[in-house]
Amino acid sequence: MENFEVKMLSSLSKVFPEEIYDKREISAGTSFCGEIYSFQLAYRPGGIGRARVKVKVESALREHILLFEVENAPSLLPAYPESRDGDYLKTSPGLYPDILNPLPESPALTAVNNVWKSLWVMVNVPEGHRGGEIPITITFEDCGGNKSVFWTGTFTLGVIGAPLPENELFCTEWFHCDCLADYYGAKVFSGDHWRIIDNYLKNYVMFGMNTLLTPVFTPPLDTAVGGSRTTVQLVKVTQNGGDYSFDFTLLKKFIETAKRRGIKAFEVSHLFSQWGAAFAPKVMAFDEQGGEKQLFGWGTPALSFEYKEFLGAFLPKLKRFLSDIGVFEQSFFHISDEPNNKSIESYSSAKKVVSSALGGGKIIDAVSEYPFYEKGLVDNIVAANDRIDEFIEKGAKNLWTYYCCGQTRLVSNRFMAMPSYRNRILGVQMFRHDVKGFLHWGYNFWNSMLSLFPIDPYRVTDADGAFPSGDAFLVYPGKDKTAVPSIRQVVFNEALQDYRALSLYRALYGGEAAERKVDTLFGNLSFKEYPKTPENLILGRESLNRDIASRL
Repeated sequence: MENFEVKMLSSLSKVFPEEIYDKREISAGTSFCGEIYSFQLAYRPGGIGRARVKVKVESALREHILLFEVENAPSLLPAYPESRDGDYLKTSPGLYPDILNPLPESPALTAVNNVWKSLWVMVNVPEGHRGGEIPITITFEDCGGNKSVFWTGTFTLGVIGAPLPENELFCTEWFHCDCLADYYGAKVFSGDHWRIIDNYLKNYVMFGMNTLLTPVFTPPLDTAVGGSRTTVQLVKVTQNGGDYSFDFTLLKKFIETAKRRGIKAFEVSHLFSQWGAAFAPKVMAFDEQGGEKQLFGWGTPALSFEYKEFLGAFLPKLKRFLSDIGVFEQSFFHISDEPNNKSIESYSSAKKVVSSALGGGKIIDAVSEYPFYEKGLVDNIVAANDRIDEFIEKGAKNLWTYYCCGQTRLVSNRFMAMPSYRNRILGVQMFRHDVKGFLHWGYNFWNSMLSLFPIDPYRVTDADGAFPSGDAFLVYPGKDKTAVPSIRQVVFNEALQDYRALSLYRALYGGEAAERKVDTLFGNLSFKEYPKTPENLILGRESLNRDIASRL
């Protein structure tokens, strides 16, 4: 075929059907053992018509290479019209490259006349590799009878024969067990549901997450007042008159399943309603005759005698159970998500109830109002990255960060319409400012806003016109009941790998030298000020790798 164009690009380029953002071509890169290294081949045939293209990969690392076809996701709301800055690729409704559709070992792709498409190449560099320059040769050839070669090229991956340290950050994307059951039509906590959960945990950990939302009760998150989400309560509650008993069998299975996949810490789901702790979460119980009923929910004031009495019975036994299985010290406890100063009194009262009944345990919540930290209401405060500067300036300890649909200007985020460097820069920012963890609310939130109804994430990417596309979920549901990754997920894992590389640099050169290195590469880096180009991240990481390799 005439004029068959191919461009070898970094993972930070975005290939739209009509154009490429960041056309800088690459042909080499470096990686440590155990890292995931990705690059892309953007391709477009000229002339008239279409072609079926067979892809061949030749490399000593072939068994560790995964191929994906980048597919476009529809977006009706790429950005809020009234709240955005100039650092978006596009802001008009349309198709946005995001879905990484896994391909078989010998894939065939369809190339369309004058339409850019992309092949994503992911190298899972094996642990214990001896290192060296590893060529990866890729050939596009005609699937027809003549087997003519359209294009061939080689990318050289320099493997550094040493691993990065384990991620010291706590990293969590809220894992919605109910959405998995709803999408696949699985009975909650049936054998099928457990298999799906395990499949998704494999993806979750593979791309850098190590902390897991644990639904002791159905999380009271993104639910309309008076509404309800599918019950995914791990603790079986039985009410006998005025007494309660608790069965932790399902919770034990959940924690064991997660630990087998590599989860290091657990977030006990919120014990009060979202945005201020006004109500109890939905709690289901069995009565003496074995019938199930709802004990608490929207009709239960948070500080009602009945709910406080329930927590007084439940939390000491939960603590004992978590201690007995060895995870209490690795557990965090949520009160309410995103309270503000208007709800500080209700939050404070709820926290006293929990602390009294729990007798210890780390409290964590997404809170961006400094008085919550100042009053000692949250042990590990999670501040929005556009509000975190005050916490840093005042020396807040155990500081985490998050972003969601509200962080639309100046700061890092992962909307589909944003350039990928805006996603990846967060790793360097968290390292430079000694942030201890990252939290996001949407690993797989496949519902409308407030969970009024489920959505098909392949068709609706903005929670029914509520949140900019890319905010509500990070993975797509695969037909084989496994997670389909997104560009955004892979790039954020690269941010975490950058953090780990900086941690290794600090171990070799010292803390002051590591800070100077970041300042040299990225300038006076804050959460709102950072280089607005992919080159700084790509070339900066290569510089970091060279310095580390020289000391190993």
